[in-house]
Amino acid sequence: MNRRPAQLTQDGLMGRRLTLWQPGQGYRAGADAVMLAAFVPARVGETALDVGAGVGAAGLCLARRVPSLHVSLLESEPALADLAGRNARENGLADRVVAVHGDLTASETLAGARFDQVLTNPPFHPAGSATLSPHANRQAACVEAADLPLGRWLDRCLGWLKPGGSLTLIHLAARLPDLLAALDGKVGAIVVLPLWPKAGRPAERVLLRAISGGAAGCTLLPGLVLHEADGRYSSAAEAVLRLGLALGDAAA
Repeated sequence: MNRRPAQLTQDGLMGRRLTLWQPGQGYRAGADAVMLAAFVPARVGETALDVGAGVGAAGLCLARRVPSLHVSLLESEPALADLAGRNARENGLADRVVAVHGDLTASETLAGARFDQVLTNPPFHPAGSATLSPHANRQAACVEAADLPLGRWLDRCLGWLKPGGSLTLIHLAARLPDLLAALDGKVGAIVVLPLWPKAGRPAERVLLRAISGGAAGCTLLPGLVLHEADGRYSSAAEAVLRLGLALGDAAA
C-alpha cells in the first residue's frame, strides 16, 4: 500500500483539476497561485516561465488551463524543484512542463532563454522587515533575500521575456508603488487588477501585468471581490479558484 510521506501533503487546486505534493509546514501554495495563473494571457503553443515556482503551483495551473503551452518551473530550492517535477509528472503534464533548479541571481541560469510569458509571486516583504519564520521555505517565499530585492527580482524576470511578452505577478497591494517604481522605464503598458477580500474592504493583493516594449501607460481594472459577506467565495472567484477559468480584463 502506498503511504503519503508524513512531511508532505497532497492538495487539490482548481476543483482538484490539479493536485500538488507540498510541504506540510511552512509556505503552502493556494489561492494566490491560482489567481496569478488565471491573469496570465497565455495562448496555445506559447512558452512560459514561472520564476520562484516553489512546488510548481502557478505554472502547473497555467499549463492545465492552456493546451499545448510549454512551461518551465524555475526554483532555487532543490527539494521544492524536485517536488515541482514530481507534480508535473503526476498531473500528466511532464511532456510540456519541466522543473529547473537554478539560482535566480546567477547569470548562467537559463542564459539566453526567452519566453512569451513570465509569471512570478515574489517574496512580499523587504529583507529585515518581517519576523523570521522557523520554516526555511516560508522565509524564502515571504521575505526578500538581501541580495535579491524586489527590483532585482523583477529585472531578472524581464530579462527572460521575449519582446512583446508579458510579465504577470501577484503582490501585496501596499507594495504597488514599489512595483511601479521598479518597472518604470523598463516596460510598456501596465495593467493592475485589485483583489478585494470583501466588498467595501481595501485590497490586500494586486495582480499586475506588464508588456515588454511598446507604448507606456497604466490601466487600473475594476478588480475582483473574493468573498461574500458571509465568507463564501464570490461567484467570480469560484469561477477562477474552483472551475479554473481565466481572469478577464473586465473582472467584476
